[in-house]
Amino acid sequence: MGHKVHPYGFRIGVSRTWTAKWYADKEYTALLKEDIAIRELVTRRLANASVSQVEIERGINHVTVTVHTAKPGIVIGKGGQNVEILRKEIGEISAGKVKLEIKEIRQPDLDAFLVAAAIGGQLTRRIAFRKAIKQGIQRSMKAGAKGVKVMVSGRLGGAEMSRTEWDRDGRLPLQTLRADIDFAVYHAPTTFGRIGVKVWIYRGDASADVLKPKPLAENTGAGA
Repeated sequence: MGHKVHPYGFRIGVSRTWTAKWYADKEYTALLKEDIAIRELVTRRLANASVSQVEIERGINHVTVTVHTAKPGIVIGKGGQNVEILRKEIGEISAGKVKLEIKEIRQPDLDAFLVAAAIGGQLTRRIAFRKAIKQGIQRSMKAGAKGVKVMVSGRLGGAEMSRTEWDRDGRLPLQTLRADIDFAVYHAPTTFGRIGVKVWIYRGDASADVLKPKPLAENTGAGA
C-alpha cells in the first residue's frame, strides 16, 4: 500500500515555509476566503504571464501579495500600468492597504508548476503525451535538475478509458527532508475531458542555513 505525502507539507518548517503568513482567531474563515479570492483573481488576470506561485503576508492593517512569475514584463505592463490595476482590484477584495511585489523566476524549467503547465498546454494542443513528457523532462534536466518525474492521468490520446502514464530521469529522494523537491499539479482542459499533470523536480539539497534548527524562545513564565 502506497503511503504518499505531499512534498510541501512534509517539509514545512524544515526546508520550506508557508505561502500564506498570517494568524487570526475569530476572523480566520473570512481571511481564508479573502486569500482564495486574491489567488483566483491573480490567476485569472495573469493567465498568460507564467505565474507559478502567489504568497500572501498579512500585518495589522496591510496585505503583501508576492507574485512569482517567469514573465515580469507582462505583469508590470507599460509604465507599471498593469500592476496598478491589479493592486486596485486586490484592494477591492481586501480591507487593508495592499502592497504588490513581483519576483522573477529566472529558470522556468526548474519550476514544477511552469513545467506542468507547459506539458498541459501541449496536451491541449493534441501533441502526443509521451513526446510532451519526454521534452519536459529533457528541458528540466538540461536546466540543471538532478531528477524529474512527470505523471499524466486521464483520457490520454482520446482513448475511451482513462489511464495513468509516467516517466522519470535522475534521482528523486522524496523521503529526504533536506532535498529541495518542487511539486505541482496542473489540469489540462481538452475536448475529450480533463487530463491531470503532476511534476516532481529534485533541485539538490537545501543549504545548511535553511536546515539549521531555530533557537527556542526563553520561557519567562513561572512553569506549568
